Amino acid sequence: MKALLKYYKPAILWTLFIFIMCSIKLGKVGDSPLFFPGFDKLVHCGFFFVLVVFYSSGLLRQQSQRSLSYKYTITITATAILYGGLIELLQFTVFTWRSGEWGDLFADAVGAFMGAFSIMITVKAMNYVKK
Repeated sequence: MKALLKYYKPAILWTLFIFIMCSIKLGKVGDSPLFFPGFDKLVHCGFFFVLVVFYSSGLLRQQSQRSLSYKYTITITATAILYGGLIELLQFTVFTWRSGEWGDLFADAVGAFMGAFSIMITVKAMNYVKK
């Protein structure tokens, strides 16, 4: 358990941060003129981009080799998307002051795929430079 926290602490904290941010009442913050239409989708995309990067980083630091298999990449991405779906379901049923939307889930998935793609490219580039 201690090793799990050692490598995955940022990812676990970020997961809790996403949950808290997606479950609290924001009041009239969304009506502020500082936010443009679609800002919510951009935030969802960013949340899940960072989530996938943190979990992938934890996995890479835990392993002795500097490569990330497609199996792990798909697992991390699918888990992040399922987590996004769970949050949207909770927003729809439990946190009734929030709205569960398909658009938010799509933005979560786009962010997760972007994070997975960036990790794959970064790992390939790091291994290419070492050769």
